[in-house]
Amino acid sequence: MKFPKVTKRYCPYCKKRTEQKVKLVSTGVKRGSLKRGSKPRAKLRWQNRGIGNKGRYSKPANTKHKRKSKTTKKTNIMYTCKTCNKSKYQKKGIRCGKQVQE
Repeated sequence: MKFPKVTKRYCPYCKKRTEQKVKLVSTGVKRGSLKRGSKPRAKLRWQNRGIGNKGRYSKPANTKHKRKSKTTKKTNIMYTCKTCNKSKYQKKGIRCGKQVQE
């Protein structure tokens, strides 16, 4: 999908239509590996048990279930106003194979 580097759209801060720079932004951040309730932390907690079965962490990883179902990632488009330089405005993520700025 091709999209322009600059567009004219409404800016909520200037309260008028202004020229805005278009930028591709990632959709999100991965969660920390040692946050409360995370899988790596749970695995570490059960690994110091000494003897016996390690439950669901004792079995080898099954490649069938690890297969990814989605082929593309969602991307967000952020607009930065050229007059006030604010860039809170964001468009919802679109799923497409390739996004190129022309």
